[in-house]
Amino acid sequence: MKRPFAATVWREGNWYVSQCLEIDIASQGATEEEALENLREALELHFEPPQATRPPKLRTVEVEVGAA
Repeated sequence: MKRPFAATVWREGNWYVSQCLEIDIASQGATEEEALENLREALELHFEPPQATRPPKLRTVEVEVGAA
């Protein structure tokens, strides 16, 4: 499924910076097109499902609740 995202691009020194306006993700490139392509790749990686290399270790945390 493809979904469009709004992005902005600006120049900082020798680099172009691209930023997604809906999700706090940014990237950069030597040209505007490269910055946008790098942003596209970063967004695709952001939405990939996580793949654990080993099962996560579950832990228990105790907290005091309702005591004044």
